[in-house]
Amino acid sequence: MRVDGKHYRTIWPDPDGAAISIIDQTRLPHEFIVVKLETAAAAAAAIKDMKVRGAPLIGVTAAYGLALGLRQDPSDAGLDAAMSLLKATRPTAVNLSWALADMGDHLRPLPPPARFEAALARAAALADADVALCAAIGDHGLALIRAAAGKKRGTVNILTHCNAGWLAAVDWGTATAPIYKAQQAGIPLHVFVDETRPRNQGASLTAWELVQQGISHQVIVDNAGGHLMQHGGIDLVIVGTDRTTATGDVCNKIGTYLKALAAKDNDVPFYVAAPSPSIDFSLADGVKEIPIEERAASEVTHMRGVTEDGRIASVRLTPKATPAANPGFDVTPARLVTGLITERGIIAPQRAALAAAFPERAAG
Repeated sequence: MRVDGKHYRTIWPDPDGAAISIIDQTRLPHEFIVVKLETAAAAAAAIKDMKVRGAPLIGVTAAYGLALGLRQDPSDAGLDAAMSLLKATRPTAVNLSWALADMGDHLRPLPPPARFEAALARAAALADADVALCAAIGDHGLALIRAAAGKKRGTVNILTHCNAGWLAAVDWGTATAPIYKAQQAGIPLHVFVDETRPRNQGASLTAWELVQQGISHQVIVDNAGGHLMQHGGIDLVIVGTDRTTATGDVCNKIGTYLKALAAKDNDVPFYVAAPSPSIDFSLADGVKEIPIEERAASEVTHMRGVTEDGRIASVRLTPKATPAANPGFDVTPARLVTGLITERGIIAPQRAALAAAFPERAAG
């Protein structure tokens, strides 16, 4: 997608593979900073500190991070150490373990001297595959927006939550891919962007993306979505997913479940953009089985922004003595999901439908 008119992906290697460049998402929307990662430890820190975030991008960053680790130590011990370091960074997004398992399967049979170049090539292939998956999700989701536009004969109003945009993937994004495809198709649309506390990834990241792409949008507080739905202001909801179970339960950024409840109560279609690497066929009950990351209390108690005199500062919102809980994700049961927008079409959030659409993954 574009930044000031120039095409970017969210991650790209140096020509010799000695470093990997990323967009530091903790600096957006006020600063656009590109950071170079030169070691597996640097890649792990970028994932843990959320310089990169979003399930698809986490997986690709881990793949490139493994390549950086093998550049330093291509032995079996080096491979195991880099994989362990990267796998421990974030527990919820299944793309992380999926990408590392894929890399390990390709690299372990190779002699150590061949592993670095092979790792670079495989990571690049995973990045390209992610772009293709997101573009296909965009094509299938475009049909939903086109149908809504035909039914309404006017601007289509879409609500999204958190950031499932191109910043969360390698390009296109998941939940935003249908929006970008609709823009290219000339369909009039308007996006309501949940601020998405506590880290404000909607207000800071999704809004920034939509500004860059020239798409009509407004940021709303997290609790305004239900009100808009009650008054007919939302035509459909599209969100992303960090992990989807074999039965169609969806784990996404905290607050997604409440949007799904409001959508159900107001007969608003609630779709989840779900690339197949985010589907975990080993799990059946998302509420009971998906590990939910508990993040730092400071994300709740403090907020970062720009002051009137142009300084970027962090301010405390709560009394010093007040503790805070910060679960990073919640689970939306399949019964609240209208459909999963995948690269192979729009799938019912049911075990049989998912297994039929992705038999090779269901069997594994």
